[in-house]
Amino acid sequence: MPRHQRILSKTGTYHVMMRGNERKNLFLDEEDKQRFLETLFAKKKEAGFSLFAFCLMDNHVHLVIQEGQERLATTMKRINASYAYYFNQKYNRVGHLFQDRFKSETIEDERYLMAVTRYIHNNPVKADIVEKAEDYKWSSYKYYLAPDKPESRNINTDVILSSISLDQTQAIKEFKDFSLQKDTNQFMDINEDEAWTLEESKVYLEEYLKKEWSGYQMQELMKNKNTRNEIVLHIREKTNLSIRKTADLLGITRGSIQYLK
Repeated sequence: MPRHQRILSKTGTYHVMMRGNERKNLFLDEEDKQRFLETLFAKKKEAGFSLFAFCLMDNHVHLVIQEGQERLATTMKRINASYAYYFNQKYNRVGHLFQDRFKSETIEDERYLMAVTRYIHNNPVKADIVEKAEDYKWSSYKYYLAPDKPESRNINTDVILSSISLDQTQAIKEFKDFSLQKDTNQFMDINEDEAWTLEESKVYLEEYLKKEWSGYQMQELMKNKNTRNEIVLHIREKTNLSIRKTADLLGITRGSIQYLK
């Protein structure tokens, strides 16, 4: 399938999202998240782009970036390549870390910039990781609450805060109030309910069998009705594959799956 041409922003500002290849986690511990931020901030200095917001989840990342001295695609390639090298070295692995190309949507005005920033800051709240955005360690929300701290200089908080009020104390208060407001708009995000591709499912199945059924051959497992049913139900719940694709993946008939619940 041909790739769709990326839509270019007139302002050079984008909401960017990257996710782990085959839906795997990009970060396995806090050291990984800290390393990604160090990489992001270092590339920001090198390329001169503006960074308005970020949020690191375990298997995906949200960024709000305005292009600097180079095109967005070049910037993202540099960030991803540097972090992937670190990750592969640390965990003694090979292959792609990030899934396909990064996704992006354009941001053309301050109103949408604020709305997207609010949305990604509330990702951990939506995922029931924390009750309030300010409680999450791995987003840029805290920088907006303390823009004068040295570490806050990595985020271009002044663009949003100054658009709210020239009085910084008032701007921070209104930013916090705005962040608590509900938004019915649809923003770019991962869809965990989306059915997996067969290729993703094959990789997951191999790892699942290696972990849970080490030493057994697939044909042997499929001959035992109880074992087969357990594997079928697990794969269908995890991947949302159709009955036909699940049967193809496991090498069994659709009738073996159809009435399982």
